[in-house]
Amino acid sequence: MKRIAVFFGLAVLLGAPSWLIAQESVGATHGEVGVYADYFRFSPGSGNATNFVGAGGRAAYRFHFMAMEAEMNYDFARNFTSTYTNNSGTTTTTTFVKSSVRPLTGLFGPVFYAGTGRMRAFATGKVGFVDFSVNNSGVVSQSTFTNSVAGVGGSGTHIAVYPGAGLEGYFGPFGLRLEAGDEVYVNNGAYNNLRVTLGPELRF
Repeated sequence: MKRIAVFFGLAVLLGAPSWLIAQESVGATHGEVGVYADYFRFSPGSGNATNFVGAGGRAAYRFHFMAMEAEMNYDFARNFTSTYTNNSGTTTTTTFVKSSVRPLTGLFGPVFYAGTGRMRAFATGKVGFVDFSVNNSGVVSQSTFTNSVAGVGGSGTHIAVYPGAGLEGYFGPFGLRLEAGDEVYVNNGAYNNLRVTLGPELRF
């Protein structure tokens, strides 16, 4: 229900009077850049999950009904949820442990749009990588990010495939984009992980 409410709210917000928004021509060719907040539910398949949040950026070259887009985001260390039930089955204990893992995701691929108005739905399918770096520092700094980037290609890096969909709308050159999908990474098997992003965009 919460997801439905978010999509409905976005639709209402973007249903402003048409004089506020310049209509996009069907054959327009332009670029887009954006930043976003990222939610990544890491599910390694052991019954436990870690809820990461972070930030990222994306850039795209759009033509007609599609675009080619590249994006990267960095997630901050979060709590690791562990649930245990005793042998008698009467007591369930949930603990939260600080994780030192910080995922870094990079993806590239096409985005397909439906419609040419100020608000549009889209679907995307991208490939790339997710890198799980480990840093025991309790703070986020330039060095923790650059060390994660430098570590791409090491043992913590895995191939990622991402199908997703969402909504976007523009007020002139400024827009807002909501997207959700399944970030699947490969590590002796395929693992599905929910990923949601929300943030502003600028087209030119």
